[in-house]
Amino acid sequence: MNERKQLVVKYAHELFIEKGYQATSIQDILDYSSISKGTFYNYFSSKGELLKAVFLSAQEKLEKERNELLIGQNLADIEIFIKQSELQIHSNKSSKLFSLYEEVMISNDTELKNFITHVKFQYIHWLSKRFLDIFGVEKKPYILDCAILYSGMMHQMIHFNALAREPDFNPTEIIRYCVNRIITIFEDVSSSNVQLLEPDLIKQWLPDCFHTQEDFHTALLHSANDLKKVIFKLCQENEAERVKNLKLIHFIQEEILQNADPRIFLIDSALLSLRTDPMLKETVELSEFEKIIANN
Repeated sequence: MNERKQLVVKYAHELFIEKGYQATSIQDILDYSSISKGTFYNYFSSKGELLKAVFLSAQEKLEKERNELLIGQNLADIEIFIKQSELQIHSNKSSKLFSLYEEVMISNDTELKNFITHVKFQYIHWLSKRFLDIFGVEKKPYILDCAILYSGMMHQMIHFNALAREPDFNPTEIIRYCVNRIITIFEDVSSSNVQLLEPDLIKQWLPDCFHTQEDFHTALLHSANDLKKVIFKLCQENEAERVKNLKLIHFIQEEILQNADPRIFLIDSALLSLRTDPMLKETVELSEFEKIIANN
């Protein structure tokens, strides 16, 4: 998205928050953004498409920040998940997306309502993947059920705590409360082998969300995590070598995940350094890590 188009999205977001989506006219947006009607329709086919761009811009920023929290971390660490959840709540609160979601859902705009439903499915998909990281593959049959339960708990607890305790609303307290409840639920449903929804059902809900850039980022993070485990195991007697290899992996992750135009020559150089380590060069984990990067 070019800089001028991004500004229009930013200004429209401000207007939608100030006046409401329905009450904001295209002329309001033209005046506030200082653009012509022709420029507007060159960027967006309708006001609804512009609202989608507002949501997508906020979502893209959130995904980038959530992924950054995973770099160099253990994906199974539930504290990282809590930090990601805090980030999401603060992001939605600062951008006031909840009020826009609610306005869309009570409107008669079927296309926008379907879009918001799609966004909700994406959140459930993200939760499912993170729960798989945290609770392990043996809990996979229950991840979709538990992702939906966790999402519902969070939504309702945030809503009613905000009503009852504003301005002393503490999102971290709510997140930890819901996380502790979902841990208990995972234990309960797995011990009793109770499942309502198949985890792969998400692929029917989100057929376009698989084999995407987001999935590449997830695969890269998982592969890097596996490779780091091997390094810890193989380099126990050589602290300097272990630190060097971990720094190389961390650098590759940062270069790919945080730069719009990753410097390939630096990534190749870091991979070569890993490949020349006699303990790592024949490992399946390094081969898989290289393959994921090469196929992007």
